[in-house]
Amino acid sequence: MLKVLSKLPREIGIAVSGGPDSMAILDFLNNNHEVTAVYFDHGTDFGKKCKRFVKNFCDNKDIPLVIGVNYSGCPSKKSLEEHWRDERYKFFHSFDMPIVTGHNLDDVIEWFLFSSIHGKSKVIPYNNKNVIRPFISTSKRSLEDWCIRKEVPFLTDPANADRKFMRSIIRHDIMPHARLVNPGMEKTFKKLVEKEYNNI
Repeated sequence: MLKVLSKLPREIGIAVSGGPDSMAILDFLNNNHEVTAVYFDHGTDFGKKCKRFVKNFCDNKDIPLVIGVNYSGCPSKKSLEEHWRDERYKFFHSFDMPIVTGHNLDDVIEWFLFSSIHGKSKVIPYNNKNVIRPFISTSKRSLEDWCIRKEVPFLTDPANADRKFMRSIIRHDIMPHARLVNPGMEKTFKKLVEKEYNNI
């Protein structure tokens, strides 16, 4: 069973990418909330595939879907990851309702490691304006298990294994060694996240 970090309003938007995290959250919250799926298309071939996949899923489940699009090129002063993130959040911030993202405990740990390497340790906050992250104390494994048990379809982004993206290097090269240093790392960060939320 999935568990949210805080009580959610009845009407919410859910940022859906087509991956297991967001698909599990969409399926879970659709059971007891009035949800609107929100998808942002960056114009990549895989992104267009995901858009069709998410649309088909939402059509079959009678879930409203709002799609944002931005095919603009990446400014030279930004990484592609940063550019895509900024464009997504501009879209999310245009809504009047809360937008739930699929950020989970694994994302918290990866971001902490990435930011620490750059000299300033950071924990992903619970919210960014109207964007909320109520599953940041939930492991990615739990979200994947939900999809398997509930037979929720999802797509796997090939970019997740591409070492040209910093998140892939953190996830596949650094995280396994970090777990060797601290096998209880997930429990440590779960407590940290819950403490941070209680201080809001």
